[in-house]
Amino acid sequence: MTTIEEVAAVVRIVARRLIGADGVTFVIRDGTDCHYIEEDATAPLWKGQRFPMSDCVSGWVMEHREAVVIPDIALDPRVPQQAYRPTFVKSMAMVPVGDGIGAIGAYWAAPHDATASEMDMLAALADSAGLALQSK
Repeated sequence: MTTIEEVAAVVRIVARRLIGADGVTFVIRDGTDCHYIEEDATAPLWKGQRFPMSDCVSGWVMEHREAVVIPDIALDPRVPQQAYRPTFVKSMAMVPVGDGIGAIGAYWAAPHDATASEMDMLAALADSAGLALQSK
């Protein structure tokens, strides 16, 4: 049997290596919160923390079931600046997992506009994670 922790551990490592991001998080919906259950990053992000769905990009991605690319986090109103200020993050991309049950976030320390190829790889990982979680 595959656990959510096992899926998250594989996804975070593979996603970061595939797209060359400075960090990757795996987030799940936990009622009205986003729970950052796993990360692989050059510096700590939010592992173990919970945020209201309405207060973070991962919540937006899960609720809308749409991927987002944010080349400059300072310019996007969905980004809670206070949560990002102490981090290295300048750019991000995020994709939904399954039917909005989770999200995979990729982060860069320098301005970066995620390419179609990078987004396709993240989406493929998200699809695989969603299938693995549904089969558990």
